[in-house]
Amino acid sequence: MLIKDKVCIVAGAASLRSIGYATAELFVEHGAKVVVTDLGMDEQVLEKIRNSIEGKLQRPILIHGVQCDISKREQCDALVEKVLELHGTVDCLVNSAGIVQSQPILEISERDLDLMFGINLKGAFFLCQSVLKVFAEKRSGSIVNVASLAAQRGGGLVGGSHYAASKGGMLSMTKSIAREFGALGIRANAICPAMIETPMLDGLSEDRLRGIIDAIPLKRTGTTREMAGACLFLASELSGFITGATIDVNGGTHIH
Repeated sequence: MLIKDKVCIVAGAASLRSIGYATAELFVEHGAKVVVTDLGMDEQVLEKIRNSIEGKLQRPILIHGVQCDISKREQCDALVEKVLELHGTVDCLVNSAGIVQSQPILEISERDLDLMFGINLKGAFFLCQSVLKVFAEKRSGSIVNVASLAAQRGGGLVGGSHYAASKGGMLSMTKSIAREFGALGIRANAICPAMIETPMLDGLSEDRLRGIIDAIPLKRTGTTREMAGACLFLASELSGFITGATIDVNGGTHIH
């Protein structure tokens, strides 16, 4: 029970194949009070999430879901207000909401760029702002931002340059938060996954996927639970002296 009774917001959790869902499941397993949020969150999606976690843990659970368009500042503020109504505080944010597109740079339209930055970067920024208001008052809290290997190597696997740039901005933002809020006991860290078994890999052909796996030192793709484990570590006191860091979860794809 590494985060027992901690109130944790997990963004980007509507799909049972997502990093967000796996993180919510592992956090509940470790005693957290979890609120999942997504643009597509509704009672039906929440029930699907609840049933899946209860089936895994073989016990009843308490979990809440809130619909939120993270690209809208007021909706992020409303999300945090709802969590405060439910639990009275917020202890951790895991921001795993995001989209991906793979396009050559000369084919990226202004609309594509606005959508990518609006969700992956501006949305992450607004979520962080909203929870930081609470964290600053209580002088504690942990933010875990899920970025991407694309931010480190300039795309090249499943995302285009606008995707890489949005995730690169997330890394810089995370470091800035860590530096600005560290004196208040607030930590912010990022994770850079690569080739995790999520819907983001669905667009790859079998031959393309096999070629990528052959170049991974561990010779396999990663699981969402392995990503969730990194999120749990950064959310818990096991990482109490870690802030401004980037954790690679990539099977050795990018060793630097």
